[in-house]
Amino acid sequence: QVQLVEAGGGLVQAGGSLRLSCTASGRTFSNYAMGWFRQAPGKERRFVTAISRSGGSTYYADSVKGRIAISRDNAKNTVYLQMNSLKPEDTAVYYCAATSLTSPNYYTRLGSYDYWGQGTQVTVSS
Repeated sequence: QVQLVEAGGGLVQAGGSLRLSCTASGRTFSNYAMGWFRQAPGKERRFVTAISRSGGSTYYADSVKGRIAISRDNAKNTVYLQMNSLKPEDTAVYYCAATSLTSPNYYTRLGSYDYWGQGTQVTVSS
């Protein structure tokens, strides 16, 4: 089992920045690729970004490219989501997730992930 705990959400004005973190415990963190998803009110949970086990490869949804950066520190069992130039449409609950799959072809799919955090709310005011 892997336990994931997100932190760093909050209320921010449009144009502002937030840094989310997700800390893992349980099994070896570096054995898992990590992803971030978000779910806006009344909408489906959607892929935002993912990072490979080593951190050497990253993947982004088109809607966030250039504004969001994912990184990880395997020594700290933590993955980060740096969000800049935030927009009201970025308002959502943000979830981190862990997958044992190694092919990035699967990283955008909810069902590819074995473990999920409880989510952290991000609200962007206009």
